[in-house]
Amino acid sequence: MPRTSHELLRDRRALNFLAALFCGLLMGYALYAQYGLGLEPCPLCMFQRVGVSALGIVFLLAALHHPRAFGARLYGLLIVLTAAAAAYVAGRHVWVQAQPPGTVAACGAPLDMMLDMFPLLEVVRKVLSGGGECGKIDWSLLGVTMPGWVLIAAVSLGLFGLVNNFLNAGTNSRR
Repeated sequence: MPRTSHELLRDRRALNFLAALFCGLLMGYALYAQYGLGLEPCPLCMFQRVGVSALGIVFLLAALHHPRAFGARLYGLLIVLTAAAAAYVAGRHVWVQAQPPGTVAACGAPLDMMLDMFPLLEVVRKVLSGGGECGKIDWSLLGVTMPGWVLIAAVSLGLFGLVNNFLNAGTNSRR
């Protein structure tokens, strides 16, 4: 018997799969922008990709595991934390892009070279300090740059994951 739209909206597993698919679509577009449109990602873009990928993995794990109430709340918390990290990096990138040209120092070497030269935590610190090449705007949609859209997506997915897994955990039993 087909389920009603109300039942589908309360199906935590299906909604987690849908959110994981959305993260996959975001990553697919990022790869298309790089290889299809020729837009080279800066270091902050690469960190945003890591954040969106990690968020998709947490959503996928929540869907595959489909735990009871306590586990669902734990996944909700993990989703919020992962989304917050992705939103922080995207927000930092939006801030760097908003600065006047020439006021933000360049990151220096490309990300892969920095990973070869420095310890990981030093690379993270250098990248998050922003860079001149991260301020370049190559793409926008409706006046919002790609990091702006990633920020919107990360915040939205974090809130969605919170509602779906944390607040809805007691109302959606395992099927």
